[in-house]
Amino acid sequence: MLTKIKNIFIVLLLVLIISQFLRPEKNEASYDSIANFEDLAEVTPEVKTILQNNCYDCHSNITRYPLHMEVSPVSHYMAYHIKEGKEHFNVSNWESYSVQQKDHKLDKFIKELEEKEMPLKPYTWINGELSRADADKLIAWAKATRIKIRQPKDSLPVQQIDTVAVDSTMISMAQ
Repeated sequence: MLTKIKNIFIVLLLVLIISQFLRPEKNEASYDSIANFEDLAEVTPEVKTILQNNCYDCHSNITRYPLHMEVSPVSHYMAYHIKEGKEHFNVSNWESYSVQQKDHKLDKFIKELEEKEMPLKPYTWINGELSRADADKLIAWAKATRIKIRQPKDSLPVQQIDTVAVDSTMISMAQ
């Protein structure tokens, strides 16, 4: 019985060693695709930092690879999640999405954040949880971006008019 366990252990060790040489393809491209998204989607510096720390690794063509992701089978597990994340929402492909696709992806993004489905738990084990304040900032940005992308490009922004009561007289003020 002991030799059987020893043989199983040796086989598993060999599989683990061999798997270190069979690495998945890395998700490394130019930062230009992300910069393009940030420009087109009017990402604020604060939102940019949150996206860099919590989203881009799985939802862009650029992933930061910490040391633990260099070890198999973790590297294969993470490569699978990165592939899945990019299939759902890839900021590097933002320019290629239609207005309807952008709107849909941002809507899903908002729902995932509201339901605390993103970032995935395995990601947060190493990188930490997304704070409620940061999630709220991302949600506010995504909602504002949805409104902007749905406006026709040739339309002028709608000017809101507020009224203020001063000594029983209404005064209109353009914003």
